Order: sequence, then C-alpha cells, then structure tokens
Amino acid sequence: MNKKKLSERDICTKFITPALEKAGWDITTQIREEFPLTAGRIIVRGKLHTRAKNRRADYVLFHKPNIPVAIIEAKDNKHSIGDGMQQGLGYAEMLQVPFVFSSNGDGFLFHNKIATDGVIERELSLDEFPSPEVLWQQWAVHQGLDEQQTDLVAQDYHSDGSGKTPRYYQLLAVNKTIEAIAKGQNRILLVMATGTGKTFTAFQIIWRLWRSKTKKRILFLADRNILVDQTMTNDFKPFGSAMTKIQKRQANKSYEIYLSLYQAVTGTEEEQNIYKQFSPEFFDLIIIDECHRGSAAADSAWRNILEYFSAATQIGLTATPKETKDVSNIDYFGDPIYTYSLRQGINDGFLAPYKVVRIDLDKDLTGWRPDKGMTDKNGNVIEDRIYNQKDFDKTLVLPTRTQLVAKKISDFLRQTNRFDKTIVFCENIDHAERMRQALVNENGDLATESSKYVMRITGDNEEGKAELDNFIFPESKYPVIATTSKLMTTGVDAQTCKLIVLDQNIKSMTEFKQIIGRGTRINEDYGKFYFTIIDFKKATELFADPDFDGDPVQIYEPGPDDPTVPPEDEEPIIIDEGEDGEEVIIDFDPEGEGEDEGEGTRRYVVEGVKVKVASERVQYFDAEGNLITESLKDYTRKTLTKEFTSLDDFLRRWSSAEKKQAIIEELAEQGVFFEALAEEIGRDYGPFDLVCHVAWGAPPLTRRERADQVKKRDYFTKYGEQAQRVLEALVDKYADEGVTQIEETQILTISPFTELGTPIEIIKDFGGLDQYHKAIQELEEALYSA
Repeated sequence: MNKKKLSERDICTKFITPALEKAGWDITTQIREEFPLTAGRIIVRGKLHTRAKNRRADYVLFHKPNIPVAIIEAKDNKHSIGDGMQQGLGYAEMLQVPFVFSSNGDGFLFHNKIATDGVIERELSLDEFPSPEVLWQQWAVHQGLDEQQTDLVAQDYHSDGSGKTPRYYQLLAVNKTIEAIAKGQNRILLVMATGTGKTFTAFQIIWRLWRSKTKKRILFLADRNILVDQTMTNDFKPFGSAMTKIQKRQANKSYEIYLSLYQAVTGTEEEQNIYKQFSPEFFDLIIIDECHRGSAAADSAWRNILEYFSAATQIGLTATPKETKDVSNIDYFGDPIYTYSLRQGINDGFLAPYKVVRIDLDKDLTGWRPDKGMTDKNGNVIEDRIYNQKDFDKTLVLPTRTQLVAKKISDFLRQTNRFDKTIVFCENIDHAERMRQALVNENGDLATESSKYVMRITGDNEEGKAELDNFIFPESKYPVIATTSKLMTTGVDAQTCKLIVLDQNIKSMTEFKQIIGRGTRINEDYGKFYFTIIDFKKATELFADPDFDGDPVQIYEPGPDDPTVPPEDEEPIIIDEGEDGEEVIIDFDPEGEGEDEGEGTRRYVVEGVKVKVASERVQYFDAEGNLITESLKDYTRKTLTKEFTSLDDFLRRWSSAEKKQAIIEELAEQGVFFEALAEEIGRDYGPFDLVCHVAWGAPPLTRRERADQVKKRDYFTKYGEQAQRVLEALVDKYADEGVTQIEETQILTISPFTELGTPIEIIKDFGGLDQYHKAIQELEEALYSA
C-alpha cells in the first residue's frame, strides 16, 4: 500500500482509528470524529449573507461522553507527522484540553501541556498511543481531584436520544462548574451572552449534580413568569414529576426540583415571604437566572433569599454582570469561572451578527435654540438655552423629528421586508406612544389592514403587554413593529427580530448589551441569520468601548455600610407581582420617563421645526469584532489580498484547481459575494474576472468575450466532429451561465446536448470519462488564457 496516495480520510480509517482502538479507546462512546466546534461565522454585506467554513477537529477523545481530554489532528501522508500540530493546538485551546496529537499515519506527535518531566512534545509510534486510563489519570491529578471528586466530575450529562449534545462552550461551562463544586466552591458565576443557551447549560449542571445525588433539592430562580414556564416545558422537561413551580402561598416540600419567580416567594410583609416556609438548609443548590438584575444589589429583597439559604451552593447566570460603583455581583459570587461573550458567539456562528445603519439628524448634531420669548404648542414660554440630543423627547419634543425617524424606519422596511419584526427603543413612554402614532401614519396601508401592525409595548399599557408573546413567537404575524422604552430591553426572546432601532440615549454598557441581545438569536427556519441596528442617538459608539466584550472585572467592592441605590441607567426594569399572582412590570424611571416628570420639570412641544438627515452610513462587524465602514468592493479587495499574495498567486491557484467551483465556494465562504459584485460591476462578468478586476484592477472580460476568443482560435479542430459540437455547445453554455455549469457531467442531460447523443455516447466520443474531464480542463485553460 502506497500511503502517499491515500487521502486524509483514508489515513484516519486505516491507521489512526485502529491505533486508538488498540490502545483501549471505545469507538462508540469515547472517539468522536470530525467533531464540530463552531457553526461558521455568518458574514453579511448588503442584503446578502453567507456562512464561513465551520471549525471541526478530526478527532476529540472523551474519557466519558461529557469530558474531552485530547485532540487529534490528521493529515495525509504527504505531510510530516507534526504538520497538524498547530491546528490541533488551536482546537485544544477552544476546548481547553491538555493533550494534543498530530498524525500522518506513520505515528503521532504528542503535545502534553501538563508534562511533569519537562518534555512537552515527543513522537510516538502507532502502537504507543496512551490508553484512556493513562490520560484520564494525568488529567485528574493535574486538576487536583481526588477519587470522590473525580467520580462527580465524570457523571454523564443528559441525552434525550436525539443526538443533541452541548456545544463546546456549554461543555466547558458545565464541566468547569461541576469541577468547582467538586472542589467545594459554593458561589459560582457563569457569564454567557444572550442566546447562547444559559438555561440548557443550567439544566445539564443540575442534571449531573442531581443524578449523582450530590445535590438533592434544587431551586431555580428567575424573574419572569414566561421564563419559568418556558424552562419547565422545554429544557427542564426531563425532570418530570420531580419538578414543581412554587406559587404564591404554596410551599409543598415533597419535590426535588423547584422553579420560582423571585417575587413569588418574597414580599414586603413577613407572611408574604414564602421562602421562609422552607428551612434554611432545605435547598443545597440554587441557580439564579439573570443575576445581573435586582439580585446584584445587596439590600434587595431578592438577595434576602440567597442569604437565607446561604448554606446552599449558589450559581449565578448572566449575560451582563452588573458592575457599578454601587452594585457588584462579582463581589457576591466571585469572579466568573467561565465567560462566553457576544463577540465569541458571533465569530463562532452561534449568534447572529449585525450591521449598523448610523443616521445623524442635523438638530441632534448642532442643537436647537428657541427665539427669545418663544412659546411651545401649549403656550409655555420655552427656556432660552441650546437644546441638544440628550434633551430631545425628554424636556423638548420636536414632532417633526419623530416623524422623520418614523419615515427612515419605514423606508428601510420597504427596502427589505415590511413584516420583519422590529423593536424601536424610545426615551420614555410618551416618546414610545408618539413614535407609534408616527409609524402608523407612515404605514397607513398595513396599519389599516391590522391595528396590531404597530403597537406600543410598555409597562403601563395592558393591551401592549398582552401582545408581547405574539411579538416573540415566530409563528405570529402581528405585531410587526413594537415601540417601547425599557420593557423589552431584557428577557424577551425575540428569535425573529431583524431590526432594532435606537432612538434612546444609552450610556449603560449593561443595558446596551441587553438591547443588542434582543437581535442575536438565529432562526434559520424563518430566514433570520443577521439583524440590523438603525442608530439615531450614537448609542453604537459603545461598540468602540474596549470594555464592550472584555472579561468582567470588579470595579468596586461595596462595604457593609455603603449605600446601594441603583444608579441611573443601570437597572432596566422593576418587576413585581400583583395580588392575583400575575406579574406587574413597570418601567424603571430614573430620569422621569413617564407622563409626570416630577415637580418643576416641563416638557416643551415645539412644532414646525425643520429636521433633516445630516449623514447616513452603513457599518459592518468584521472578523476582529470591530464595526467598520466599507463598500462591498473594499471588503472584497481586502478579503482577496489576504487569501492571495498577488494576481500571479491567484492565477496559479485558479489554473491548478481541478474544478473552479471549489475556489468559488471557498471564496464565497469568506464573504466574497459574487452575485452582488456582478450587480455592481456587470452581470455578464464571471467570478474569475470579478476577482481580478476588484482585487488587482485588471480589465474584465465578459463570459461572451472569452467564449468568442476561444472560437476565433480554431481551438476545436484537434477533436473529432462530434466532440467539437459538444465543446462548442459547452462554450455557449459558459457564455450564458458560467464555469460551474460546464464542470458538471449532468449538463449532458439537458438541451442541446440531448440532441447530440446520450451522456454515455458523448463521453465515449472523447474516449472515456477521464478524457472527457481532461477536455473540460483544457477548455477552461483556453477560456482563461486571456
């Protein structure tokens, strides 16, 4: 057997997998081949999107199905034994495993990050691959786990038989939590971006601790009824009859898994504190969902629950840890043991990326000053000063500004899809109502068709709140546009929200990340791969903040006597529960969002002030996580010059490729949108000419021009009469449809080839299939020799 002729897959099947089985690795439970790590980042330009190639490891070895311990990166035998090591080390960093192997079928290069003898890399023969027991023992010793702790860490996660397994970052979050608990840590913080599966991760943590009987009574706390109910019917469903929901005035102690609203077990009166019906030692594990909200404040009623059950292990889940000079949940839970950020989620392809349409209005930039003695709509004399962006819709209302914003939103939807779910974040409830009216007037045809096309969804409006579920559910057509102030900043799982409009001053990083999180979920069934942010208030400048997706750090340690009043802009909403047990959700109003701005505060309404767009630009999220402003051509040029060192390098790669389709697909995965470039430069140009022209300025030739040049050269005369007819027809097909069509033999099953014979007869005219493929390659060389 000549190894040099074997493919990488053959090397795996014939050499690597047998070596693993011989070393004692179980092929069904411990060896995972082509293990997917990422989904492939979604790249967006204009209205088009594509997925980059996903990252996957050739092998991941598991001690148990839940604990990865080693990576193997395979190469074909034309490579050296260590050629896959650097790639394998990258995968190992993602999965945080200490053992990495590279192989070309001759043996293994073994990289041991925790080697005790100082030799980090060594070569092993195929017969020397270490057994599962050897690697597991080294791993456990390095982790500092004794035998009892190791048994807990090795407990299996739940599998429903559907093949759904935790993503790599969920595996890490679960395993790190279990390891921390095994070592006796009782306060744990997990930071995971909105939409990355915090509840599923929590379920797997609880399942392993519950099944191992390490934790026998568990409490899951959330702050929304809908969150508790969805959790019970979805992720937590396998707990079945062992699970219950704590209602007001109910404290049944015969269950093992309890779910509850914070406010269902707390109250201002002692008899309302249902949690005190349980003994302080009753629960031995408490999971606190969305712990960046009220539970972060040391004097909150929610924190009282945690302190009452202080003997329990407590795990905080959050997308945005609250860290201000007054409030710290890092102070309570400790530093996060694992963080998976919004940026990581987007780069891995698990979260939807965004493009930003930044619209600056002239009065926002230059401000507005009233004439001396000028009165507003209600006859009030307007205070003489310059009013700027921070004043608009708070102390000063310009109806023409609201109308212009509504028009720009509506124009965008007309260019994309008028039924794309949209959230418009306004300064306050009054602003949200005026924006609703303006949007209704801008979309009179659809608003007449359904009064729910545009709805105000704020804490004071029962009709709007009643439609919140319909806005969230992908199956519900209405409402389409929701105007809000604070109510929808968090806890709203709007999977199909494609447009977020910011007409609100946002200075809080916590609130900003929560708002952006409303759009980050992907729903491929409904065509949701990315979302757009239209920003009227410069809020997206926060993307440039170095702390936007940095690791959480504690900036303040509150002392025992320090005040803990939530600062302005940091607490999105207050949630309480009414007498009937239903949630009462009220907009938090630090600056006076409601109709009553407080004593001595007046809101001027000034009509007739002309407002116009000063500038408008589109920005995209690049591979490094930065918002950039660039055209499709600029992005394509940058991508191509990264991939190819020069035009000659591209020409070599193009001419040596057996199929040009492979290069076209590879570039498309990196965001080279050939269809969009053709729209911009010319639909008659093929991918080859588009690349050469955009990246290196070469004059492009149309497909027809290339086809005509080949015909003028009497290229076909070296073939027989029938083969010439086939090749001439292929050239015409190339001119009409492009190179990828002529590379597939299926083209012989359509007209005009069916008039020249059957596919078998046509291929026979060339002397066989190999000769036919060779003729196609030579034809492509002739087409591109120009």
